Amino acid sequence: MVKIGLERIVEERPAWLRDRRLGLLCHQASVTRDGQHARIILQQCFGKELRLLFSPQHGLFGDKQANMISSTDFIDKVTGLPVISLYGPRLRPEAEHLSEIEVLLIDLQDVGCRVYTYIWTMLLAMEACAQTGVEVVILDRPNPLGFQMEGPILEEGLFSFVGLAQLPLRHGLTMGELARYFLAKKKLALSLRIIEMEGWQGEFFPETGLPWIMPSPNMPLWETALVYPGQVLLEGTNLSEGRGTTRPFEIFGAPYLSPDRVKLSLLEIPGVRWYELAFTPTFDKWEGKLCYGFRLEVYRPYLYEPVFTSLVLLKAIIETHEEFSWRRPPYEFEWQQMPFDIIVGAQDVRAILQEGSKEDLKNLCQKGVREFQEEIESFRIYNR
Repeated sequence: MVKIGLERIVEERPAWLRDRRLGLLCHQASVTRDGQHARIILQQCFGKELRLLFSPQHGLFGDKQANMISSTDFIDKVTGLPVISLYGPRLRPEAEHLSEIEVLLIDLQDVGCRVYTYIWTMLLAMEACAQTGVEVVILDRPNPLGFQMEGPILEEGLFSFVGLAQLPLRHGLTMGELARYFLAKKKLALSLRIIEMEGWQGEFFPETGLPWIMPSPNMPLWETALVYPGQVLLEGTNLSEGRGTTRPFEIFGAPYLSPDRVKLSLLEIPGVRWYELAFTPTFDKWEGKLCYGFRLEVYRPYLYEPVFTSLVLLKAIIETHEEFSWRRPPYEFEWQQMPFDIIVGAQDVRAILQEGSKEDLKNLCQKGVREFQEEIESFRIYNR
């Protein structure tokens, strides 16, 4: 059985946390195995020493949609604590907030993909705490996609709020491992502790026995997280990635898409099935318009390569549909760079999709990954 960091700190109540002023960065997926939320159970444990709550993108309750839809500061009715938004009015804690605490606890469920912004909120919070002398404690949780990695590795010229360090698109690390890596990579003068999990050895989320709580409004299922590192690329195009449906990222398409033109190119991709369908998004791209496309079903998760799969899909659509186009800025507080470029993390990918081969795409997904695995080996906490 996997015991997460939140459960361990509640059970052990370490002496070094006693009589210290605490802040907590969390969201609605910050729960124990039996569904107790971190802000409530930690207030029960530490009483008035829990002073502030911080929320990432989508807000404390995961009710805000994506791409620069801000959440505001407010008072949590349950705990009576101030909630400071770190998405919209600011992207990192301000000195006035950190002056109220001595320790910042971070308990966020990530989904294992570089562009999912919670890891960057953690990094910006770490940098702010390093400047103010606040200790950071990561309550670690599983990477729901295990240890597997897929590139591209993010190029420095494409840094943005969906990528502030050179990680592969599917990064294969937990929040605790990432925090250790960021501490060294950014050379932060920071007191950092990781409350490690017990019993996790890199298995996919369904094997942990933990409940899947939506960490964001368009991440309803673990299966969503599984396809996300590839299907998030569609956010940089005029294809619907399924927002406004009940299976975002698994469902995708557009009014102009003809499934017959692309399905033969998809049949040889291992681990997935493609089901033709039509759908009408209730919001976001093509809202209220009938779209034609597919539902992507992964039937062999350990064989499935999400980034490669979605790149092959995009190549097939680009080659057969002149109506296809790239989304224009802004995207996630970036006003100049093309959204697809900052999502995929490399400048030459659009050219490869238009002119290259499947082998070129496979090489792109593998380029630099082995070197990155060697680089982060000393920051690993868990081994399969």
